[in-house]
Amino acid sequence: MSKVVSPEHAVSLIKDNMTLGVGGFVGSGIPEELLSALQKRYEDSHSPKDLTLFHCAAVGDGKDKGSNHLGAEGLLKKLVCAHIGLEPEINKLVVANKISAYMIPQGVTSHLLRAIGGKKPGVLTHVGLKTFADPRLEGCKANKAAIDSGEEIVSLIQVEGKDYLLYKPFVIDICFIKGTFGDVNGNISLERESARSDQLEMSLAVHNNGGIVIAEVEKVVAAGSLDPRNVAVHGVMVDYVVEATVEKNWHTWTSQAYRPELSGEIAIPLEAIPPMKLDHRKVCGRRGAFELKKGKLVNLGIGIPDAVAAVANEEGFANEITLSIESGVLGGVPQGGLGIGTTIGPESIYKQPDIFDLYDGGGLDMTFLGAAEIDPKGNVNVSKFGGRVVGPGGFVNISQNAKKVCFTGTFTAGKLETKVADGKLSIVKEGTGVKFINKVEQVTFSAEYAAEIGQEVLYITERAVFHLTKDGIMLTEIAPGVDLEKDILAHMEFKPIIAENLKLMDERIFKDGKMGLSL
Repeated sequence: MSKVVSPEHAVSLIKDNMTLGVGGFVGSGIPEELLSALQKRYEDSHSPKDLTLFHCAAVGDGKDKGSNHLGAEGLLKKLVCAHIGLEPEINKLVVANKISAYMIPQGVTSHLLRAIGGKKPGVLTHVGLKTFADPRLEGCKANKAAIDSGEEIVSLIQVEGKDYLLYKPFVIDICFIKGTFGDVNGNISLERESARSDQLEMSLAVHNNGGIVIAEVEKVVAAGSLDPRNVAVHGVMVDYVVEATVEKNWHTWTSQAYRPELSGEIAIPLEAIPPMKLDHRKVCGRRGAFELKKGKLVNLGIGIPDAVAAVANEEGFANEITLSIESGVLGGVPQGGLGIGTTIGPESIYKQPDIFDLYDGGGLDMTFLGAAEIDPKGNVNVSKFGGRVVGPGGFVNISQNAKKVCFTGTFTAGKLETKVADGKLSIVKEGTGVKFINKVEQVTFSAEYAAEIGQEVLYITERAVFHLTKDGIMLTEIAPGVDLEKDILAHMEFKPIIAENLKLMDERIFKDGKMGLSL
């Protein structure tokens, strides 16, 4: 009997108070047809109500796609996820305390799916210690509604005298996943996907607990026509298959049309990728590229850190290192913006839980991550600031486990204007927001934890570079053309330690054309 149903029938299976799991990573593998259908059902009937929404990575475009379809008041009562920075409609509910929200490190969310599917007691890990996830700080509670609920989703556990966090499992009643092709028996393939996030783990978590698995696909095909090597989720775990309309089938948010260079079906010359224009964003990427070492595994965060990939490609050594994204893609040149999680010319595409096994176990040599707030001790906040709840994404797993951490971004936030030319940097208009502050609103990266495990930590901006020391952050480099007092210290709430041999950043960083950098 065929498992193919309409989107309307699929979403009619959701009842009040259910927990809904949604798969995907930013714009890759997003079940947009199903999410749109659920929005329409709620608008037409005000049903279902009071759902709990769970997803691992961010699922949105910063506007109206992905989980933003579920932002109507009354549809949700609770949120458990790693990141909602691209889900403004959900964010409004969280900030207004219309729903209770819990933000969990992304590697933990993906491993929780395995624990739920395997009916294990949870995820026991060091990830999150001494950050906001630690119950001695905030215990993953992202808003007052979560605090007031009294629910605890993580606990501090000692094993042989060492501290660990136990993240507790829960039942997911129904889920939406996205694949490439699905046959009438429910077998799902992923060969055209730009990232293989959590389709299998999400399906296992739901199926093994008696729930309903609904797979959205680009095209329904006949039984037996799929190459078994491409079947990532077997039909025994899939209850229903929905074929997406052309209008709702997105390869990524940057391209509705299929881009085979992202799935690895074809390879394009990396030199065909145009270089970035020379601005303060590229300056950050260039200075970061000086830290790269041949043969190393490197992670790149969302935002300015992805400029490191563009610079590495422009300088001609992108193939001498392995750049990776927590979506599970390794090799090639990672894409930025709404293309985050995808790579041009990938060498391997892991599942999301698998890449976090690699990261959590110390296999990551270095990472480039953003920073919204930095304090004198070197703590960093990226998860809750300026009236917004964003969540950590994979930041906590990555920053706590990489051997070397480079926080990379502009010195100030908001409307910064600079001029980069002739080996110098000029501040045309200062940013409106101060990043280096006396106390971070939330601890997403713990400098104390970093010191305990012996990490090397840098804070790289377009005009200044700092290093983490046992006494706090130390200013070690400034850009040629900037004034130490007027352009740096005047825009910090605290005075950092200043190195005795304060250096100028390499002037090649501030000149047009290739730097001639090699590893």
